[in-house]
Amino acid sequence: MNAYEEKVYQEAVRWKVSMTKRSSMIQRSSKRIQSKINAKIPGKVHKVVTEAIRKMMETALFTSEYIRPIQVDDAWSFRKREEVVEEKFKEYKRTAVLEGAGTGAGGILLGAADFPLLLSIKMKFLFDISRIYGFDVTTKEERMYVLHVFMLAFSSDDKRVEALEKVLHWDESAPEESIDWKELQLEYRDTIDFVKMLQLLPGIGAAVGAFANARLMEQLSETAKNSYRLRLLDDHRS
Repeated sequence: MNAYEEKVYQEAVRWKVSMTKRSSMIQRSSKRIQSKINAKIPGKVHKVVTEAIRKMMETALFTSEYIRPIQVDDAWSFRKREEVVEEKFKEYKRTAVLEGAGTGAGGILLGAADFPLLLSIKMKFLFDISRIYGFDVTTKEERMYVLHVFMLAFSSDDKRVEALEKVLHWDESAPEESIDWKELQLEYRDTIDFVKMLQLLPGIGAAVGAFANARLMEQLSETAKNSYRLRLLDDHRS
């Protein structure tokens, strides 16, 4: 393992430790506030989120919609792969910010449309970086891994450690054949930050939508990069 790989490996180890810790009091308080906001959001909005999660999972597992034409070279070093991943992250983050601002400006109904659009952006990003790190996302196993990384990124305190263990030990045991999409949508909805729900409010939705989408993409990127770092570098430490 070279100096760069050792550096990012240690970063990933610190991230892994942080993922096992309980959320801060401020974060837990925000979840309680979010629950109150959720209760006031129309049922049809929650239905949009639920249906979007279900369709996202079906699309990820059974179609090629999230597989975009990108250039990947098997000869790339690990550092080069990470540089390309960072370029992709900036590209997808910019798209998510623009999309959040646009839908957020439209109030509650157009704001609700942001959920499936953002899901599509996130999944395309995950499929891209999986390929950049050298994995074959045409296989069912790798598609399931991508979904588990997504679940880990947006898991609550109660589910995070369980999700982390599955991701960290993915290559040591047979992957699950199914994921509870109803549980996934609840976890996703309850961990996307109550500020995201404020995107549905007229007047402030555009600014909130852009800010929230940027944060959510950063959260997903951190989880994905560190998951792949540990997966690839654990077996190459000298």
